[in-house]
Amino acid sequence: MKHFKAGCCLSALVLAAGLTPAFAQDASRDVTIVLTESPDVVEACMAARQDVGRIISENVNEMLIEFDYVNGGLKPRLATEWSQIDEDTWEFKLREGVKWHDGGDFTAKDVQFTIERNKNAKLGCETGGKYFGGTEFNFEIPDDHTIRVTTNPPQPILPLIMSVMPVESQAATPADTFDRAPVGTGPYVFENWDVGQSITLTRNPDYWGEQPEVEKGTYVFRTDSSVAAAMVEAGEADIVPSVAIQNATNPEIDFSYPNSETTSLRIDLRQPPLDDRRVREALNLAIDHEAMVGTLFPEDAQIATHLVVPTTIGYNAETPVWPYDPERAAELLEEAEADGVPIDTEIRIIGRNGQYPNATETMEAIMAMLEEVGFNIKLDMYDVSVWNNYFVAPFVGDSGPTLTQSQHDNATGDPVFTAFVKYATGGSHSMVSDPAVDELIAKATAATGDERTQLWQQLFAKVNTEVVADIPMFHMVGFTRVSPRLDFTPTIATNSELQLAQIKFK
Repeated sequence: MKHFKAGCCLSALVLAAGLTPAFAQDASRDVTIVLTESPDVVEACMAARQDVGRIISENVNEMLIEFDYVNGGLKPRLATEWSQIDEDTWEFKLREGVKWHDGGDFTAKDVQFTIERNKNAKLGCETGGKYFGGTEFNFEIPDDHTIRVTTNPPQPILPLIMSVMPVESQAATPADTFDRAPVGTGPYVFENWDVGQSITLTRNPDYWGEQPEVEKGTYVFRTDSSVAAAMVEAGEADIVPSVAIQNATNPEIDFSYPNSETTSLRIDLRQPPLDDRRVREALNLAIDHEAMVGTLFPEDAQIATHLVVPTTIGYNAETPVWPYDPERAAELLEEAEADGVPIDTEIRIIGRNGQYPNATETMEAIMAMLEEVGFNIKLDMYDVSVWNNYFVAPFVGDSGPTLTQSQHDNATGDPVFTAFVKYATGGSHSMVSDPAVDELIAKATAATGDERTQLWQQLFAKVNTEVVADIPMFHMVGFTRVSPRLDFTPTIATNSELQLAQIKFK
C-alpha cells in the first residue's frame, strides 16, 4: 500500500477535485492508523504513554488480566484465574501453551521479570513509575504457570494493576535498556520500525487465541489533524484515534466519546515564585476555562477540579472549580511581591507537540491569560522525547520555574493509578513533598470499600485546594475518525490502547 506525504497526498487531490473517496483499501485486510505523535520508543514498559500504548498494548505484548472498558470489570488474558491468599499476597494462574513470538515458552518467570524490570529506577519505565510507585514486590513461583505476588503495602486491587502492565519475555528483552524490537505473546508481531515514518505489525499465525481479521497494521504519523482526517476520507488510512474538534465534521465517520483524559498544567512547587501558594492560586484564577470550551476544546468537555474523572472512586464533588477572576489573581501577585516573592521571574510553560488536539494553541492562549494578570511567561513547545525529560524524574536540572503541560489518563477507575505518581514524595511525575499527603496516599492505597473512597476524597481535597499542585483544565472528549469499510466503534479505551483484534470489516 502506498502512502503519500502531506502536501502532495491523494487526499488533498480528491478533496480539491470534489470527488467521492475511493476507499482503495476496501479489498484489503490491512489497516493504516494515523497517530499525531511519532513515538521515540517502542518499549512495552512505556505503554502507559498513549503514543506507545496504542501500538503495543494487547497487540504485541499482552496483560495478565484485561480490563473490560465496555462492560467494566476484569477478564482473563495471560492469567486464567487469580485469588487473594492473604492480606498482602495474590496468586495468579497462568495460561498454559502460550508461546512468545520467538518460540519460547511463556512462564511465571517472565511475569516476575516484567515487574522487577518496571521497578528498575535506572530504566525509568513509565508503567512502573505510574502504577508501581511506593510498592515493593516479593515472589513465589510454585510451578511454571503459578506465581504468588506479595506486596508492601498490601495492594487490595493488585489484579486491576496487572491489567495495565504488558508482560515481557525474560529471554528476549534487554534488562537495562529500552527494547527496540519487542517480542510479545499477542496476536500481532512487531515487524518493522522506520523511525519517524511508520511502524508495522503483522498477524501472529501461532497466536494462542482466536485469529483476528486484520492481517497487518501500519502506523503512520501526521502532526496536522486536518491532514490526518483527510487521509481517511481519501481512503489512504482507516483510523485516526485523535482528531481535533474543528476537523470532526463528518458525523458518518467521526465518533465522539468521553476519553478518560484530564488535561492540566503541573506546577513546579520547588521553585520561586511557584513555591508560594498565593502565586499558585493566582495561576488558577487567571485561566478563563469557559472561553476555551467550544473553541479549543469540545462543547462536551468538562471543566476539571481533579486529575481523575468523576466516575473514579474517591472523586471529591465538593472541590470547587476555580473561578475566572483576573482581578483577584493580580491582587495575589501584588501581595506576594510586597512580601519579597520574585513574581517577575520568568516562568516557562513546557508544552508537548501533539499531546492532544489544539495543544499548542491552548498553551498560547494560557500564556496570554497569565501575562494579562502580571506573570512573566515563556512558552517552549517540545516533541515528546524532550518534553519527557521535564515531565518524568529525574527532571531536567536548572530548568527554572516551570508549568508542564500534562494529560493524564485514568480509565480503570481507581486513584491508585494517579495519586502516588502525581503527588507522593518520590513519585516520578511529582513536584510535591508533603508528609501529610504521603500518609494519605499510603493509607488509601491499602484501604478497601468506603474507607478507601473517603481517604481518596480527602487526598484530592488537600492537593487541589490546600496544596494547589496543578492547574486543572478539562476532562476531555475525544474524536476518532473511522473508515466506513471498518466495523469499529471507539471507546474510552481508544485513548490508551487500540486493539487491532477488535477491528472487523464490513
